[in-house]
Amino acid sequence: MAFSVNTNAGAFLALQSLNQTNSQLETTQRRINTGLKVESAKDSAATYAIAQNLRGDIAGLNAVKGSLDRAISTLDVAVAAGEAVSDLLTELKEKAVSAKDTGIDSASRDALNDEFVELRDQITSIVENAEFNGANAVDGSGTDIVAITNDSGTNTITIGAQDLTLGGANVTLSATQEISSAALASTAVTTISASASNVTSALSAFGAGSTRLEIQREFVGKLSDTIEVGIGNLVDADLAKESATLQALQVKQQLGLQALSIANNSPSAVLTLFQ
Repeated sequence: MAFSVNTNAGAFLALQSLNQTNSQLETTQRRINTGLKVESAKDSAATYAIAQNLRGDIAGLNAVKGSLDRAISTLDVAVAAGEAVSDLLTELKEKAVSAKDTGIDSASRDALNDEFVELRDQITSIVENAEFNGANAVDGSGTDIVAITNDSGTNTITIGAQDLTLGGANVTLSATQEISSAALASTAVTTISASASNVTSALSAFGAGSTRLEIQREFVGKLSDTIEVGIGNLVDADLAKESATLQALQVKQQLGLQALSIANNSPSAVLTLFQ
């Protein structure tokens, strides 16, 4: 190669190599800072697109978790109300059976009837207040408990409402039922027994629905975690590898600077030809 002070090919080559090393060093430092090997579409368009789609799936599954949590809470309230109604029916039956006794005096019968009426009305109070987030599955309004189960919201689980109001489909005991006489008490016992059986069936339906929602909630949680791991496999940087790469590039950078310095000093050798 001819000596020239106008064109320094060696310096050009050294500078190109140093620029390439600096670019690689910048990429490695960014990966270490962010923990990502694919931070944007510029890093890998296909991988970034896949990761973004999966992140969208996770966002949808987060909405599913919220829907399932709401449904589970609504159902828990309904179950609590149903159990309370069942307990009240047991107490009402005890009062009604006692009132069937023709040998009790009128004062005792009146006392039993007063207690019966209070317990009867308590059923209405419980049912009307068995509400969560504006939904009541036991007040006879027919408000089913519905939860979405997939990230697009197209699939759902529906737990049917159960009417636990007085005089309703399950609690056939009327809102005006009394036990002020032995005959009325006898009628009340029959009605309460049938109502208790119906409420038990309603609670069984709620229990099965609760189990199904819990299973779905657990599955969605595992699915979301699996997708999260999958995204990490696609875009997360191997920091141990990046650390080793960083050290290697730092050495290359120093060597590149030395090479550029040597190349820049090469034209000065021309001066020895004119001494």
